[in-house]
Amino acid sequence: MDGGAMTAKEAVSQRIQVLCGERDMAVNALANRCGMPPSTIYSMLNEKSQNPGVVSIQKLCDGLNISVREFFDDPLFENLEPVIK
Repeated sequence: MDGGAMTAKEAVSQRIQVLCGERDMAVNALANRCGMPPSTIYSMLNEKSQNPGVVSIQKLCDGLNISVREFFDDPLFENLEPVIK
């Protein structure tokens, strides 16, 4: 990163990693709890998926035992790079 605003995609990726880290949970364990293939979550963490869907994020939240609102209630999402310039 060049110190500028991050994209929503980057913020989602970081948030997933932080939440897993707080729970000492591997991506594969999260995938099992969410009923999602690990590859789906890994694609949300890297460049493959530029637009993680709301349904996928909701499944992650269910697996993490948090609400979608809690997921996005983080300073990471305060100063996102504008999509429309």
